[in-house]
Amino acid sequence: MGPLLVEAFRYNKWANVHLLEVCSGLSDDQLQLTTPGTYGTVAATLQHLLGAEQRYLRRMVEHQPEIHERDPFPGVRAMRTIAERSGDLLVEAAERVTPDDVIDTQYGDVHFRLHVGVVLLQAMHHGNDHRAHVCTILGAHSIDYGDMDVWAYGAATGAMVPLATG
Repeated sequence: MGPLLVEAFRYNKWANVHLLEVCSGLSDDQLQLTTPGTYGTVAATLQHLLGAEQRYLRRMVEHQPEIHERDPFPGVRAMRTIAERSGDLLVEAAERVTPDDVIDTQYGDVHFRLHVGVVLLQAMHHGNDHRAHVCTILGAHSIDYGDMDVWAYGAATGAMVPLATG
């Protein structure tokens, strides 16, 4: 495992790709499912999650967004490609961030000086929040989404290995 923040963004990428893999088996009608208390439909939530990652990357590394929430849903395959690229760029940003890294940005009419670490933490929180929304929708409609918590990530990446008993 690498430094903790870097590993956290490796998990973020893994979880996004895992969820998109699950969603690749959904029908167009299932991608339009929603449940009260969530962001919106499965498709809209995925597009919002990845659109936000693209905006965070634009602020941090001047990456030009490949997807916008107001665009038509590009399909799960395209979303997965975007998630893989965004995930790699977030991992790279986590590897480089220092306590002195700041950006000047604007929200509405207010200008801010913002530590890059805050943007990274927002990306992590936002991803967890909206992946949970999609899982809530899938679970409410009895659609299995597998195991995508950090334990599953550890098992999938070899960071958690059962010991032989005996």
